Amino acid sequence: MANNSNLGAAKAAKNDEFYTQYADIQKEINAYLEYNPDTFRNKTVLLPCDDPEWSNFTRFFAQNFERLGLKRLISTSYAVESKKYKNYQPSLFETESPMFDIDKTRIKGKIFELTHDTNQNGRIDIDDLEWNYLEGDGDFRSKEVCKLRDEADIIVTNPPFSLFREFVTWIVDAGKQYLIIGNINATHYKDIFPLIRDNKMWLGSSYFNGGAAFFIADASLYDPSKMSNQKNAFFQNGQFLWRVNGVRWFTNLDHGRRHEPLRLMTMKDNLRYGKNKTLRERGYVHYDNYDAIDIPSIECIPSDYQGDMGVPDSILEKYCPEQFEIIGLGAGDLAKEIGITKNYRGRSDLAFTDPLTNKPSCPYSRILIRKKQ
Repeated sequence: MANNSNLGAAKAAKNDEFYTQYADIQKEINAYLEYNPDTFRNKTVLLPCDDPEWSNFTRFFAQNFERLGLKRLISTSYAVESKKYKNYQPSLFETESPMFDIDKTRIKGKIFELTHDTNQNGRIDIDDLEWNYLEGDGDFRSKEVCKLRDEADIIVTNPPFSLFREFVTWIVDAGKQYLIIGNINATHYKDIFPLIRDNKMWLGSSYFNGGAAFFIADASLYDPSKMSNQKNAFFQNGQFLWRVNGVRWFTNLDHGRRHEPLRLMTMKDNLRYGKNKTLRERGYVHYDNYDAIDIPSIECIPSDYQGDMGVPDSILEKYCPEQFEIIGLGAGDLAKEIGITKNYRGRSDLAFTDPLTNKPSCPYSRILIRKKQ
């Protein structure tokens, strides 16, 4: 699992103000359009937990309103005081509006909507956004934002890091389609993994470079003395960028990469020609505490094995539901659900007796999969 010190620091500081870069949003959305050009057509898209004045999600969907064929775009933001800004400055977008009220801005969230060509210039884009204050502070759990959720077809956002689980529940309970950003560690959460197992959630189409994303963050967080690597946080074009490891898109929108099966070799060919040293030395080892074989790396998955296999988490990046089914997770309480109760060295994940040492060996927790017939 990803060692994410920057994400941990953000949670510890109770600072969830990490804005996604425009290019990352564009890359991901374009992948869905390539697979199905009508993915967003005639849909109402809600962008909660957003700051429309600053958010690139709002910019992207507003600027591409006509290309996407949207019916309605809604974006909501938290009130200033609820977010505890360190250096809040109202934008010109706010202050130049006759509705602007600094007292309301501090305690009330805002709603931005786009449905039609308000300025009658012949196109629908970001200049046609209309805004107003919400009754409450804009919390996505409030009744008025829940009402907007119920009116939406697709929910897209980078939710607060500290509220990811609760946010997913908020979406799933309403039966909505979604595209959100989270940390890869979430795939092991007991309330997230079942969604993945049951094909109600999967990873998005695009990867962030190097398995990490650079988010636009509050400049007050910049402290060179606390940065172990200066490349993880820096200023670029007047914006402070903060690198967060292990970031992925999570969605239930279909995309083409999800249906690309892995090209695999037989067990015999993997042992003879495979590049994985561990497999060549140990062979396919059977677990002591579950009826499955251990797969040290994705390329070692055999094409001709019909039983259960314990594979690394990276399978989720290449998972094709037509090729495999996910059985369960070999760690924690989720392991007990599939009958793994025998502990090794205080852990409840999969273990096997190492044929080289004849001692129980604990690999990292595995995802159990089975080849579809």
